[in-house]
Amino acid sequence: MTTRDERNKFSAVIEERIIKDNVSTMEAIVNYCEETGLELEVAGSLVNSVLKLKIEDEAKKLRYLKSK
Repeated sequence: MTTRDERNKFSAVIEERIIKDNVSTMEAIVNYCEETGLELEVAGSLVNSVLKLKIEDEAKKLRYLKSK
C-alpha cells in the first residue's frame, strides 16, 4: 500500500516532467517508469486523483473516452 506522501511526491515529479518535456500525463508516467525501472503497475498505485483527472481529460480530448 502506498502512502499519501509517496503519491504526492510521484505526482510532483510527473507534473514537473509534463511541463519540462511538454508531454501528456501518460507519456510522462511511462517515460518515468522506463527511466527509473518502476513497474507500470506500481506507478498505477501512485497516481493520485489530480493525475487521474488529467489522464481522463486527455483521453476525452483524444476521443478514447466518451464525454459525459
